[in-house]
Amino acid sequence: MGNRLREAGAVIMGKTKTTELAFVHPTDTANPHDAGRSPGGSSSGSAAAVAAYHVPLAIGTQTNGSVIRPASFCGTYGFKPTRGVISRSGILQTSVSLDQVGCFGRTLDDVALLVETVGSFDPSDPASFARPRPPMLAGARAAVPIEPDIAWFELSFNDRLDRDAHEGIEAVMDALGARVERFPTAPQLDALIAVQATIHEYEFCQHLADVIEAHWDKLSSTLQPVIERGRQISKAEYEDALAVKTSAQAFFADHFNDFDAILAPSATGEAPLIGGSTGDPIFCTIWTLAGLPAISLPLLVGENGLPVGVQLIGAAEEDDRLLRTANWVQTTLATNA
Repeated sequence: MGNRLREAGAVIMGKTKTTELAFVHPTDTANPHDAGRSPGGSSSGSAAAVAAYHVPLAIGTQTNGSVIRPASFCGTYGFKPTRGVISRSGILQTSVSLDQVGCFGRTLDDVALLVETVGSFDPSDPASFARPRPPMLAGARAAVPIEPDIAWFELSFNDRLDRDAHEGIEAVMDALGARVERFPTAPQLDALIAVQATIHEYEFCQHLADVIEAHWDKLSSTLQPVIERGRQISKAEYEDALAVKTSAQAFFADHFNDFDAILAPSATGEAPLIGGSTGDPIFCTIWTLAGLPAISLPLLVGENGLPVGVQLIGAAEEDDRLLRTANWVQTTLATNA
């Protein structure tokens, strides 16, 4: 990825700060909008660097919600393309089944261009596919041939949304009108949250076993209980979770025959205060499990004046269609404002 950036003429400024082993324990990076609040995680520094205008673009990774959520908290665009578009070679492996590469920027065109530049087939990455990548920048700039159909799922955990974030999402759906179709609670989708956790925690303990063993006493009290839980997951439970993951991918492949995108929150609301967690990734979990492309659009402002993102999710390997829909959503909302 670094080579592709340099070949394209990019100047690489350095490495931004991440959370401990790219997982649950916060780093000391502050949110540029409020230094008392978290920028999110695990791609904490990448989101903060773009939001603070230190750099125009930054790379991040997502195994659950670590690009989309920080983008929401920091008021940037966050784009996680289809799993396999960007090679993961050279990146800390925490979950071979779930890890994905994404990016942060200040415009839709910028994140589309960055992903288009770094995307490539890599035979050393088992998730990488030897097929042409979608034309990202062209998608972000394209006009929709017809107004898109967008789905909203009423999920059991939607009550985790802060009041102001809920009101903002409702206002967005009202503005999009008949283009949004609401679906009732689907227990099979709710169940995918536990499936993602099983895969993530099991593989984390497997991939980083040597590091964990050698440095247990240096690991945070936040991460140690997660590791202990992951060590209790059996191989049979893990393999069952992988089978459900495959079923979820098939479900969404069928779903997107009729819809251009799914609308969802990017996070539960405004960024949390520093000293607690990096925020709840629940609104990213299902889409990450299925390897779907997702983008956080900086559309809303919470009750404290802090940014709140709106997420759009698209069909696998149809990232250009997702970006085209995102462009339409932004234009439509601006027109109806």
